[in-house]
Formats: sequence, structure tokens, C-alpha cells
Amino acid sequence: MVKIGTIELPDFPLLLAPMEDVSDPPFRRLCKLHGADLMYSEFISSEGLIRDAMKSRQKLDIFDYERPVGIQIFGGDEEAMALSAKIVEAVNPDIVDINFGCPVKKVVCKGAGAAVLKDVDLMVRLTKAVVDSTHLPVTVKTRLGWDENSINIYEVAERLQDVGIKALSVHGRTRAQMYKGEADWTEIARVKNNPRMHIPIFGNGDIDSPEKALEYKDKYGLDGIMIGRAAIGYPWIFNEIKHYMATGKHLPAPTLEDRVEAARNHLTWAVDWKGERVGVFETRRHYTNYFKGIPNFKEYRQKLVSTDGLQDLNLILDDVLQKFGEGQAV
Repeated sequence: MVKIGTIELPDFPLLLAPMEDVSDPPFRRLCKLHGADLMYSEFISSEGLIRDAMKSRQKLDIFDYERPVGIQIFGGDEEAMALSAKIVEAVNPDIVDINFGCPVKKVVCKGAGAAVLKDVDLMVRLTKAVVDSTHLPVTVKTRLGWDENSINIYEVAERLQDVGIKALSVHGRTRAQMYKGEADWTEIARVKNNPRMHIPIFGNGDIDSPEKALEYKDKYGLDGIMIGRAAIGYPWIFNEIKHYMATGKHLPAPTLEDRVEAARNHLTWAVDWKGERVGVFETRRHYTNYFKGIPNFKEYRQKLVSTDGLQDLNLILDDVLQKFGEGQAV
């Protein structure tokens, strides 16, 4: 069993990474259904929360069926981070997570996300401000360092643990790498093997198959794995990894029926959450992923991303089943 504060997770848990414009409640619900053990919200700007920005507030929506769930915040100001942690606490998540890893320019330019890797003292102060302002367990997601000449995750991990974080997730790339090249898990393992460390350490980056998950589990000895991009359009990856680790065998690939069901659920839950117009619009970006690899699907993809009504979209999904055949593995 792995513990984050008082939260109990199974041995070697699989975490869903927080992803902007992806990790919303409908997507998290699908991943939970298919085996994710712990999930995080999309990251939320501390300044946006304090300004009561509607988009930021909506990202605070969590539901009991997805627990345990963490809400992730980012920012570069101690007072704003402390205040936003109190706002987050009011909606009663299981965890408050801090993003010190986002590499995108609009976040880094504000001195937040991965930018904080350039100033470890600031990172420590921001983290302490959050820890001191909430009774919830605080976790951190970060990267190895700013660039290959400043990989500082070993020091970062010790210092963040010292100010009270309860778990650390590390993406095995620097900010300079963005999402290019191969993730380096040796530095994450170094953190885990540091005798001073006693909190769970989770690895993130490049896990896209059951084989790789098992290989990295055995090779690096971390407490669990965080999966991001590989789960987009493929929530089945969590149960596939668990089954392979337990049995050495693969679960059957999702059938076309499974894919249609996932797309339909995602659409229905998005509409339930945000209303028909916004729910339909926000689900469009996912159809390409759910039906990836199906030959001659272009016409249906075009219909799915250009149709406005829930009822009409469900009819198109019915047509997909008839046209491409129920029960077919794809």
C-alpha cells in the first residue's frame, strides 16, 4: 500500500496526470472507470482563482465517484498561492497539488510552472505557503530541472519534503526538452533511492504500453507511475497495465463497440456537466483519439466534429457501429 498523508492507494498505483484542456471531470470519470487510482484536475491559476475567473472556478468541480482526486494549482506569488489553496480546500478535494512542471510559454512567462525550477528558494517558499495554509496533503508535480545544465531534482525533492509535501511526481524531462526526446527516469530513481526521502515518488513520461510500465517498475523501483498523453483517447491503458503486471498477459484490445461507448459516455457526461452547447464543443477534440487507427474513418470524424446536437451525434455514433461492425477489435 502507498500512502499520501492519510490517503491509501494500492501497491504501485497508476495516476492520471493533470493535463490542460484534457483532465476535466468527464475524462477523469472515464479513466477512473478503466482503472486509474488517483487523478488530478487540470491546473488552475492561483491568480485566476483569486480574481474569481469563471474558467478557473469551473476547474474546481470534483465528484465523489472520482475520489481520491487532487486539485492542481500554479503560480509564482506566495500570498496568491496560499490564498488559492484555501479556496481549493473549500471544495474538499483529497489533495492539493502544485504544478512546478508546466513548460508552456504562457505559464513560464508569468514566473510559474517550470519557470520556478530556476529559483529553488522561491519554489520552497511557494510550497511552504501552500502547506501552511491547508490541512489537506500537499503534493508536487515537477520536472528534472530547467535544462540539462541545471538538473536539480535531487535537491528539490529533499527541500520540498522538508517543508511538508506528502508525495512528489517527476516528469523525466527538463523544461528545455518540452515533450521531445526520451524521458530520463534514472534521475527520478536517484531521488527515490536517496535514504533521506520517505515520501512516495512517482515517475512520469513516455509510459505508453503495459510492457514499458512493467519494465520501468522493475528497473527504477519507484512507488507508482503517472500516465498522461497515452491515456488521451485510450483510458483502457490503466487496466491493461494492471492486468499485464498481475498476469504477464494482455487484455483483449478494446473493440469498436468499446470505443463508441467511451466516446458516447464522454459526450454525455460533458453535456451533463457543462450543458449541451459547451459539452458538445469540448468533446470534439477527443473523437480523433477514440477512433484512431480505424481505416476510412475520415468522413465520420468530419461529421463528429461539425455536428452540434447531442441527439444527432448519438445517431452518428450508431452509424459508426453499423458501418464498421460491432465486436470488431481495432
